[in-house]
Amino acid sequence: MLNRELVSIVTPMYNGEKYVEETINSVLQQTYSNWEMIIVDDGSKDNSSFIVEEYSKKDRRIKLLRQNNAGSSAARNNGLRHVQGRYVCFLDSDDFWEPNFLETQLKFIKEKKSAIVFSSYKRINTEGKEILKPFIVPDKVDYYNLLKSCSISCLTALYDREKTGDVLFNEAMGSMRDDFVFWLSILKKGGYAYGNPDVLASYRVFAASTTGNKKKVMKPHFMVYYKVEKLGLIRSIYYFINWAINGYFKYK
Repeated sequence: MLNRELVSIVTPMYNGEKYVEETINSVLQQTYSNWEMIIVDDGSKDNSSFIVEEYSKKDRRIKLLRQNNAGSSAARNNGLRHVQGRYVCFLDSDDFWEPNFLETQLKFIKEKKSAIVFSSYKRINTEGKEILKPFIVPDKVDYYNLLKSCSISCLTALYDREKTGDVLFNEAMGSMRDDFVFWLSILKKGGYAYGNPDVLASYRVFAASTTGNKKKVMKPHFMVYYKVEKLGLIRSIYYFINWAINGYFKYK
């Protein structure tokens, strides 16, 4: 049975000792307090799990799960299998929220009567300084909009399990485009995800990350269209070109 007002936060973590305290503190500072934070240590080799363990001793809402290294999709699925809340969101161990994130997004999803909402966010570097202007999200997107430009970020999305059912990540994707496929799988059933223009979070951009290095992402992204969504060659090329153009302006 769903805990109807509880928000479950799933955080995959791999060698996150440098930033995870900032991430957890941003959750502890939320103006909405009915949450649980499930942090899944994906075989870290640093002290990040010990940092989380200390937090979990002080606050029962913070829970630590450990697993062998298997990638972000497997870590998120591990967390999703343990959630108790009606509402679910994701927060990576190097990102953080504004204090009003949960309160604002919960109000927003109820106003829109939607299965998914997401928000605008800042882009920061490893030192926490803004390196690009904030990414302002569109008012709403459906499955076909999302194929052209992935404007839903795990960092700011919140969804209603009562409406989506229990959804898992495609672990065959590893840590490449797994979040994109996840949102597509929900929106493919119909309906819209609604974007909140308020800037409610900070996303850390790493030059060597999959999102920071577009060349690494290009082939896996095309294969989402061609192999996962089975759109055929022509439609796959069409959506890939749209995504590439939109991605250029997103990070300009």
